[in-house]
Amino acid sequence: MSSSQFLAGSRRCLPVLVSAAPFGALFGAVAVDNGFTVGEAVLMSATVFAGASQMVGIELFGQNVAPWLIVLSIFAVNFRHVLYSAAIGKHFAFGAEWKRLVAFFLMTDPQFAESEAIVRRGEKLSFAWYLGLGLPLLVAWPVLAWLGATFGKLIENPHALGLDIVLAVYFFGMLLATRNRPLWLPVVAVSAIASIAAWFTIGSPWHVSAGAFAGVAVAAMLVKPEPAQAGPGLGNP
Repeated sequence: MSSSQFLAGSRRCLPVLVSAAPFGALFGAVAVDNGFTVGEAVLMSATVFAGASQMVGIELFGQNVAPWLIVLSIFAVNFRHVLYSAAIGKHFAFGAEWKRLVAFFLMTDPQFAESEAIVRRGEKLSFAWYLGLGLPLLVAWPVLAWLGATFGKLIENPHALGLDIVLAVYFFGMLLATRNRPLWLPVVAVSAIASIAAWFTIGSPWHVSAGAFAGVAVAAMLVKPEPAQAGPGLGNP
């Protein structure tokens, strides 16, 4: 494993950590406020490792909601990771199956955005670089949950601080970074409209998947297939 590649990935993780820190701590505070113990909040951050779906989960726990519905709701929020894996997995420059499984577990929104930027530049996704980007966040995430769960009770209303908006702004920045790509505007517009419509009709968290499906559908309809290349001896006469 190349240490220089690992350090290069770690440097790319620094802005991600800064933007994710308030949200990770906020989860810990909200989890304890919803009846979790500090240990349970930390365990959820370490195993689920997905801020938005963790927030959905703690809102459903303790409300007499069937366990299968909680799992399905978290899957609905995290379905975009299936799309991320399908899009970026073919560019992994490491063939070992266990490495691919580790990479898919580390897949987050920033992880996908940074990896996709590497691919657009025509570079290979090395395992060392990918770990350098993902491991610091994986280690920091439960630590942030512990900090929020332990000291968050000192803040009467964590939502009032509006710290969770930091991560949303970071995501918006990632979205704008791809604005020069073909079909960006129609895909983003339809996704936004579908997500907002789903929010007011079927509610959260299904609006996330609805927006993702709508965007994928528009991209599939508008993309132009690449012309087939004639093989040897099959050219036009």
